[in-house]
Amino acid sequence: MSDGFLGNDASFMLDFVVCALVLVVPVVAYSIFAVKVQKKYLLHRNLQIFLAVVLAVAVAAFEVDIRLHGGWENIVNKDAQNPRISGEALAEVRRLLFIHLVFAISTPFLWGGTFWLAWKRFPSPPFPSDHSRLHKKLGWLSTADLVLTSVTGLWFYYAAFIAR
Repeated sequence: MSDGFLGNDASFMLDFVVCALVLVVPVVAYSIFAVKVQKKYLLHRNLQIFLAVVLAVAVAAFEVDIRLHGGWENIVNKDAQNPRISGEALAEVRRLLFIHLVFAISTPFLWGGTFWLAWKRFPSPPFPSDHSRLHKKLGWLSTADLVLTSVTGLWFYYAAFIAR
């Protein structure tokens, strides 16, 4: 779990999570298209379940990977004698990580709440109901939060592993 596969000096799991961040936005977009345009409510539900499971597993494995490496800074600067980034550049990457974490931490709560309420309030199989109006608002907020998580995560990865 030490070497990535994207050609940078990131860990395997960090590269995996970055790929997930790239793929999640189109899948969410298709899920929204499926429900809004195609009226495929069951497909929308199943895609949301699939995304939740994949992202939960990816984030859990990533957190284990971070702990095994002794923190994200040890992944960024594998060679302590010759660090890739330090000083102000490291402080900038730390700020980017903080911005990313704002969204990365809020997303599972907002998305999880949206999912939980939908699970409890929509009939099975799912179709529009009294809960639809609230679900639509929560869904768009969750989508925005998830997209911002992806964008800021990719921004962090770029600053930490590509730009330097």
